[in-house]
Amino acid sequence: MDFTRLTAYVDALPDAGIPGCDLVVYRDHAPVYRHMAGHRDAAGVEPVRGDETYCLYSCTKLFTSCAAMQLIERGLLSPDDPVSEYLPAYAHLTVRKGDEVRPARRVMTVRHLMSMQSGLDYELDSSALRAALARHGDQATTRQLVDAKAQDPLSFEPGTDFLYSLGHDVLAAVIEVVSGLRFSDYLRQNLFEPLGLETIGFAVKDMRRQCAQFTRLEDGTLINIPCDANAYRLSPRYESGGAGLVSDAKDYIAFVDALACGGMGANGARILSPEMIQLWSANQLGPAARRSFDLWNRKGYAYALGVRTRVDMTLGGRGQLGEFGWDGAAGAWTMVDPHNRVSAFFAMHVLNFGEVYEVVHPTLRSLIYEGL
Repeated sequence: MDFTRLTAYVDALPDAGIPGCDLVVYRDHAPVYRHMAGHRDAAGVEPVRGDETYCLYSCTKLFTSCAAMQLIERGLLSPDDPVSEYLPAYAHLTVRKGDEVRPARRVMTVRHLMSMQSGLDYELDSSALRAALARHGDQATTRQLVDAKAQDPLSFEPGTDFLYSLGHDVLAAVIEVVSGLRFSDYLRQNLFEPLGLETIGFAVKDMRRQCAQFTRLEDGTLINIPCDANAYRLSPRYESGGAGLVSDAKDYIAFVDALACGGMGANGARILSPEMIQLWSANQLGPAARRSFDLWNRKGYAYALGVRTRVDMTLGGRGQLGEFGWDGAAGAWTMVDPHNRVSAFFAMHVLNFGEVYEVVHPTLRSLIYEGL
């Protein structure tokens, strides 16, 4: 293995506008690469040292969809169950078409939530959510706010298109109903504790470990923002299944290493079967939905049950068919390759950095495979 070019690329990222970053790669439960670059503090004085925590934003979705796959494997949930079976507020949905709002003709299912084909949107400031927050205040729960979201008209009939949305937040509420546990308790009992994950959670546990967070302006200027600022945390009691978790690299790589190794962690804990991982990462998009997903410019990928999935090796550079994963709003990225039992996690903390998804992440993936 030779990761010389990968290291040179990571070392160049601070000069490209990423103040600090951390990349770790595992193969078959063993670390094969770890490199950090840049600084962990807003002043640019303290080097990244490897124990930093980061807001995962949408990298949270792998945990949420994994939890749903566990319940499917146990026979407690089906991808084709109506969402209204668990959340009655979703029994009478509406669809907006132009200026018209009419009753939905199709039933929203769990599969639609997981595959971003529900018709839901990512509008965090809708009138229904504002009203629920005004009514419940800081005590607003995941279930209360998710139920309120059902009042907003869908963007299309469920199952007919792809739109990135709050579907995984709704999925978290479904998991609560099916399991009888608060979402965070389900994750703790079924994923965090079995794999020995000590840092991950829905809140920053130690601000001294939190990597400085920035937002990028249109001219490239970086503005430091509070480390615990997360627009997707709608209330103190709201646990966002789509964007709520905070973690360090150690915990996240232990999770995706388990997925890459047939669902079994390095400590011997099994969180999912290989068959369920295969089902989880299978493309769910028909032609119309695929056209919408392709606008995201994830070259070579389609979308599965909560993760991108590699379906075309003629686009996007080096890799492996069936590799899957996702990324986050502050630039975090992860990949899972069950064929080669390889996993990777890249952490950074800059919002609104569009080139990360189209340039940095694909380059990291290609250089990882080159090094292997």
